[in-house]
Amino acid sequence: MAEPSKKARKAFIEKRASGCCEYCLSQSRFSPDPFTIEHIFPRSKGGNDDYSNLALACQGCNNRKYNFTEAMDPVTGTMVPLFHPRQDPWANHFRWNDDCSRILGISPEGRATIDKLGLNRPGLVNLRKVLYLAGEHPPA
Repeated sequence: MAEPSKKARKAFIEKRASGCCEYCLSQSRFSPDPFTIEHIFPRSKGGNDDYSNLALACQGCNNRKYNFTEAMDPVTGTMVPLFHPRQDPWANHFRWNDDCSRILGISPEGRATIDKLGLNRPGLVNLRKVLYLAGEHPPA
């Protein structure tokens, strides 16, 4: 069986993620920058191109994650794995604040991921506020 084209693979991953960054939940339709396919476990560390190792990511999250797979939990000071979008349900590690402008970490992995990937970057927080008022955030 032939390997799917890059375009077909990206379309599948975008659909699976409902067009949202699988880390910060930014919606690609409101982003000025294209989203990328991110290797959850980096190729530089032996990761592969299996669908189970690929995630849709905005440029900000992808750039900050780079080839990291763990980071320090700012509360406990221990190194923990970063959030893994294929294995970890988002709601087990994160929740929204009252106006859905900021992501709150509810686990060591969630807090470490927020800190390492900058999930509450000022531009994201501002965009979330506007989209929330317009009824477009948080994504379904």
